[in-house]
Amino acid sequence: MKVLVTGSNGQLGSELRDILESDSRYETYFLDRKQLPLDQTLIIQDILGMYQPDLIIHVAAYTAVDKAESEPVLADAINHLASEEIAQYCRLNGAKLIAISTDYVFDGNSDIALTEDAPVDPINTYGLTKLKGEQTILKWHPESIVIRTSWVYSTYGNNFVKTMIRLMTERDEISVINDQVGSPTYAKDLAQAIVDIIEGEDWVGGLYHYSNEGEISWYDFAVAIREIKGLDCTINPIPTTQYPTPAKRPKYSLLDKSKIKRTFKVEVPDWRESLVQMLNKL
Repeated sequence: MKVLVTGSNGQLGSELRDILESDSRYETYFLDRKQLPLDQTLIIQDILGMYQPDLIIHVAAYTAVDKAESEPVLADAINHLASEEIAQYCRLNGAKLIAISTDYVFDGNSDIALTEDAPVDPINTYGLTKLKGEQTILKWHPESIVIRTSWVYSTYGNNFVKTMIRLMTERDEISVINDQVGSPTYAKDLAQAIVDIIEGEDWVGGLYHYSNEGEISWYDFAVAIREIKGLDCTINPIPTTQYPTPAKRPKYSLLDKSKIKRTFKVEVPDWRESLVQMLNKL
């Protein structure tokens, strides 16, 4: 099977490379932003045609959440219009598609874990462009699998876990938001879930949710990192109002994973177990 992965240098792309490249059953192509410039939408289908993949795992995205507020056209081109081109290519050429979306499609006003059919209402530009992306994918290629995830971290790339370790090493005291609630996602776990779906007997298109099990705030996450790493730093819980950013964040975006577990029998580890595993690898 020919598998093409976009966003090859990102956290999830790197984890997918670790799993897929060592498996002789797959002929893999990992494309970065130079090899597949998603902002140049007119040439995307031509580039994909050079590889003729049986399956595309579309991981690449414009993910600078705050910067997107001042670059809405670029964010839309990469997250929405490029996704449309990829979905059209897959439909025209009989390729399968797995695409990654985000918990930021929600407004954050829920107080129960969000299912795939919960109402969407993004409160920032990034969330809006990702929502338009997932909608256009399922419009053009309904058999696609779109997976919403949240709070992604990995041994690769820049992320919250690495930032917290650096800050707690440099400072005696830091402040972390305690009123945004969800669950982190170890990119290695999500990569394995994607591979399990590919190798499974059933392919069922549609929307799915995946993050690690559990419900925590960013503050809880930081405290766990400190404990596991044995760092000596005071962490102060603060409300979102004390840390204003250009883009609003949903207050509550815990994802309900029932559908992906039920449909594909994938495993969803507890967030703390995965954090320990990542920190040991780091």
